[in-house]
Amino acid sequence: MIAALVAGLIAGYGIAMPVGAVATYLVALTARTTLRTGACAALGVATADGLYALIAVVAGSAVASLIQPIMAPLRWVSAPVLIALAVRAAARAIRRYRTPQTTTGAGETPISPVRAYLALLGLTMLNPVTVIYFAALVLGGQGTAAPDHLEQAVFVLAAFAASASWQLLLAGGGAFLGRALTGGRGRLVTAVASSTVICALALRLLLTD
Repeated sequence: MIAALVAGLIAGYGIAMPVGAVATYLVALTARTTLRTGACAALGVATADGLYALIAVVAGSAVASLIQPIMAPLRWVSAPVLIALAVRAAARAIRRYRTPQTTTGAGETPISPVRAYLALLGLTMLNPVTVIYFAALVLGGQGTAAPDHLEQAVFVLAAFAASASWQLLLAGGGAFLGRALTGGRGRLVTAVASSTVICALALRLLLTD
């Protein structure tokens, strides 16, 4: 039981901690909205990680072998989505900076916490390498005896908890950044910089073999 808990925590942090395009978008989203919205988005990412961990412990290598052939098409879907989100965020920041009286208030509807959760859940689910990562850990660590259902549940919940704690930490950092950069120029610079990083990471995703 303890071994499954530790393995799940390590696996969750292992997949969550590398900062990529989704993590960058999460921080930027929280900085320009609220901590509540960012926390819901963070839980969307963690839910996707938990679902992939569940798929890995239930189906293991079978699902990994099925997903392998469609990894490239999914990569070509996720990268344009990330770039579109980045461009939209930068455009909104520039528009808000140029006409602050018009863009604050009724001129623009902020993203709701539910929409943020669903958006980050869907975006993270487009990354099939996560289930392959979890499947490799599960199959490599189970040894000769297959884990029972309780150990599998502990592994999945621990992986979800680890991912959630890290994503919430990122959201907290985004909220702090948003409070620190209260001026229009600071928010503009942050939005454009984060959008540039997201586009670069998305292009790198396309170029990865």
